[in-house]
Amino acid sequence: MKALLRAALTAKEQLRERNPLIHCITSPIAINDCANVLLAIGARPIMAEHPLEAAEITGISEALGISLANITDARMRSCFLSGQEARARRLPSVLDAVGVTCSGLRMDLAKRLIRDCRPSVVKGNASEIRALAGADFGRCGVDTAPRDRVSFRVSGSVEAMGEIVRQAAASMHCIAVASGEVDVVSDGVRCFAVENGTAELGRLTGTGCILNCMIAAYLSVAKPLEAVLCALWMLELSGEAAKAGEGLGSYHVHLIDAISTMTEKQMEEGAKLSVLPPVPVL
Repeated sequence: MKALLRAALTAKEQLRERNPLIHCITSPIAINDCANVLLAIGARPIMAEHPLEAAEITGISEALGISLANITDARMRSCFLSGQEARARRLPSVLDAVGVTCSGLRMDLAKRLIRDCRPSVVKGNASEIRALAGADFGRCGVDTAPRDRVSFRVSGSVEAMGEIVRQAAASMHCIAVASGEVDVVSDGVRCFAVENGTAELGRLTGTGCILNCMIAAYLSVAKPLEAVLCALWMLELSGEAAKAGEGLGSYHVHLIDAISTMTEKQMEEGAKLSVLPPVPVL
């Protein structure tokens, strides 16, 4: 556990030192916040999504972040072209499977991207990862369905989700991340739970897209598991540190402030991580 935290701290510092260019194809709803957060953690964002330039932009970048949020014909094409370019150049990439529980269009696109582009990380909420794993799932727009939520307050729910995420990671040959009140992460063998964050993060538009872009940034300087943990801790500890109680507008500003000023000491003292044992899926 300490080794993973040290690796995350190293990734945090290396990102600031290297200042890598990160290509993000994400929702226009969240582009501004994603770009500002990447700048805050030390990366250089580029949010190109036109199909005639997407692959070329990926080719000059050090990592790629793709989100299926607010999908359009042009963005679908760009996601695939950039994903193929990243695979050809062996660049790390992350896919945020937003809304695969909502439509066959998104599910088919996600499966095609995973099959043909081989992202380093696949991220989604619990319902989305359940859907990709072939397990039963609830539908609740782009949010986790109430029946799929996991919490240490509900006996066995985190452990059961851990096995689904483990199977998803193994079948997709990547790191799988199910974000939520408890984040569940697996490399297909090991499975971990991160219990950081605060409810306010779930009330802000675009925090899932922000996390996706942060993972892409840390992929440029760290191994996939370490990049995922670093991004989760950076965002969620910042969510805890940001001043709440003044309304979501103020919290939004405080969150970006907290991300830009996150210290090694805050991460060492606040990061929560536990290992989940394998359990049978009913």
